[in-house]
Amino acid sequence: MARSGYAKGATSGHITTEKERKPKISRRKGAATKRTSMCKEIAREVVGLAPYERRILDMIKTGGSSADKRVYKFAKRRLGSHKRALAKREDIKEVNAKQRARAAAGV
Repeated sequence: MARSGYAKGATSGHITTEKERKPKISRRKGAATKRTSMCKEIAREVVGLAPYERRILDMIKTGGSSADKRVYKFAKRRLGSHKRALAKREDIKEVNAKQRARAAAGV
C-alpha cells in the first residue's frame, strides 16, 4: 500500500519501499504432494477404515435426510474441529461413492 507521508488518512505513514521477502515455509507446510497423496492412498487400501470412520460410513448408508448433520456432529466430537469434521464427512462420502461404483461395475 502506497504511503503519502502525512500523519493522518488512509495512506498515512512514512514513505518507504517494500522489501522483497521470500515466502514463509508455513505457507506450504501440509500441502499434499504427489508422493504423500500416493502414500495415504496405499495406507487407506491396506489398513482400511478406523472404527469411527466405519460408523460414519454406516450413518451415511442408512441415514436419511438428516444424515449429513448427524455425521458432522459425530465427526466433530471425535476430531475436535469444524473444518476437520467437514473434511472427514466429504472423505467418507467419497469412499462410499467409490464402493457403490465398484459394486455397480462388478454386478
